[in-house]
Amino acid sequence: MPGKDQAAATTVFETKGVTKVYHMGEVSVHALRGIDVQFYEGEIVVLLGRSGSGKSTLLNILGGLDVPTAGEVLYRGQDMSSFSENELTWYRREHVGFVFQFYNLIPSLTARENVELVTEIAADPLKSVDALDIVGLVDRVDHFPSQMSGGEQQRVAIARAIAKQPDVLLCDEPTGALDLNTGTLVLEALESVNRNLGTTTALITHNSVISDMAHRVISLSDGMIESVVSNETRKSAKELNW
Repeated sequence: MPGKDQAAATTVFETKGVTKVYHMGEVSVHALRGIDVQFYEGEIVVLLGRSGSGKSTLLNILGGLDVPTAGEVLYRGQDMSSFSENELTWYRREHVGFVFQFYNLIPSLTARENVELVTEIAADPLKSVDALDIVGLVDRVDHFPSQMSGGEQQRVAIARAIAKQPDVLLCDEPTGALDLNTGTLVLEALESVNRNLGTTTALITHNSVISDMAHRVISLSDGMIESVVSNETRKSAKELNW
């Protein structure tokens, strides 16, 4: 796996000296301070750290939702700073799946229809039912969000994100609003995506227990990388307890 043999792994993302400064009036907030890190094909990476450590800023830059103030971000060797707005839009649409803490499902659409919002515009999509099957919801395809639990809605959001078969899946606190049992089902869905599709997955959390399921754990503090640790032995989502 990438964590064990990084020299042989294909690099999906590489950041070089990435810095992000937000200017709020006369105040400058340094969200990232010279980040150097790689993400490898087919791995699950947990980004760990307290609120304000820079996790979401880094994820948003990788996803093309934000741009660095300084430094380079390479996606499969391509410098993302050279992308035009149209190229960034194409990159987000074709290559990146996003999962956030809140599900952002359309209440008037069924699970199948929420997923089809993506499959109708993707170049090589999964069938909506197949995407829902990967996250364990094949029996809920015709249910509306109001008829599903929070964990089920989050798994629909994951199915929607993976239906276009993205190269990378970027998840920002996907279990943040969920209890242990429901959160475990969501993490099992992410495991299933990684196992079945080989999708490189980056998962933000402040919950250190979740790091046990990752190939690698990148800890951030005050906009800097504190440590990068490879897990020689990983736990499955159902083995986690918090």
